[in-house]
This record gives sequence, structure tokens and C-alpha cells, in this order.
Amino acid sequence: KSIGVGQYQHDLPANQLKQRLDFVIEKVVNRVGVNINTASISLLKNVSGLNESMAKNIVLYREENGKILSRKDILKIPKIGKKSFEQSAGFLRIEDGINPLDRTGIHPESYELTYKILDLCNLQLEDVFNQNGRDILSKLNREDMIQKLNCDAYTFNDILDTLLMGLRDYRDKNDAPILRKDILKIEDLHENDELEGIVRNVVDFGAFVDIGLHDDGLIHISKMSKKRIKHPSELLQVGDVIKVYVYKVDLEREKVQLTLI
Repeated sequence: KSIGVGQYQHDLPANQLKQRLDFVIEKVVNRVGVNINTASISLLKNVSGLNESMAKNIVLYREENGKILSRKDILKIPKIGKKSFEQSAGFLRIEDGINPLDRTGIHPESYELTYKILDLCNLQLEDVFNQNGRDILSKLNREDMIQKLNCDAYTFNDILDTLLMGLRDYRDKNDAPILRKDILKIEDLHENDELEGIVRNVVDFGAFVDIGLHDDGLIHISKMSKKRIKHPSELLQVGDVIKVYVYKVDLEREKVQLTLI
């Protein structure tokens, strides 16, 4: 609720900001998935099909029975019925479990189809997690395979795309700034230092950039371009990975001014 959206914290109603934040958290959790054996209650309750009561029961089940080794065991957890399992199973990952597919985003309902795909390619399940196996899968004629298996294209493509990712994280696709290892605190900064950072907020007077310190640095609108611009959003958007230079370091106030020029 305290995120600085806009120029002032009260630019958005707190309830509206919380609703949007909750939506984004749930979307990210379900996109990336969670390790059911290590995830906290606050994380688990954001998984599609689960609520806080179910999340508490998962943690309690782990404490009483030890590590969950199979997605099938999720059905043994109190209050998690078939409907909740159907909605949540694909997002709950099990590392080093009985079935390697439990580590992926493939839903248990699609395991049988997954095995058929691998059989037609003369591949074993373990082949999915090495490059040679993924190379074979990447050369498949998808339309021919869909006809041979008599399955819907959406499910087939979802399974194949997941297999081609192996155990890589979806977030690996996103560019990330290369933070300098020699800069850990504001005292390490010097004027004209070249840095990479990610834009965290864009306001009327400039943009705040995460450069790996506790507080974000500020690029004032006057330090964004030699040409006159009306608003920082003409050049920068939240999430942009950019190269910046240190313009001024205020050690007393712990403020860093940056420049793009």
C-alpha cells in the first residue's frame, strides 16, 4: 500500500492498489509455480484453487508427514478436494519427487498424453531434461503429431512448450541488469560511474532506477535527454533495463542522482 505509484503515495486509493497488487502476485505465482515443500503459507494461498486454510494444511501436513514426494499425495491433505487439486496441481512443483513431471508445469491430467508424445519420439522421461532430448522435440512436426495423437492443439502445444523449457525458469527469458559487484553501498559510488539498472517508477519530474542499493536512484527529467521532453514516459517505462551514469551522490541524505546524458 506504500508503493510510490505516481508522484504521491495517495495518487491511487489504497484498496485499489491492494487489489491490483494481489492480482499481480497471484498471476506471477501461477506463472512461475511454487515448491510445495518449501513455500510459505502467504505464498501458497496465492496459488489458483487454494485459500489460506488449505495453505495452512499443506504446511501442517509437511510438518507431520515430512516431504511431499508426489502430486498424488496432495489429495491426502485435509480440505483439498478433487476440484482444488484440479485447479492447483499444475502450479505446485515437487523437486526430487517420485515423478520428474511433478517438477514441471504439466498438469497430472496431461501426463498420459506426455508419455505418448515421448513414446512416438523414442524418448524416455529423463531425456526431457537434457539438451539432446529437447533438440529432438524441437524438430517435431506439431500438426502431424496432433493428428496422430488425436488431441487438441492447445494441450499438445502447452505440453511440448513446457518440455522444451526443461527445468528452466520462465524468468530466465527476461533481461536483467548486470549489477556491479564492487558497489554494495552508497559510499562505493563516484560521479560519472557507469551502471546498469531497472526502472522502478516513472513520475512527472523523473524516474527512479534500481541500481542494486537500498534506495533507488533518481534521474531528473532534465538529465534524460539533450532534447526537451514533456514527460519522462516518452523515454522510459517501468521495467526498462537501462545504462545510467552517476551525476551526484548525497551521502548525508543518502540520495543518488543519475543521468542518461
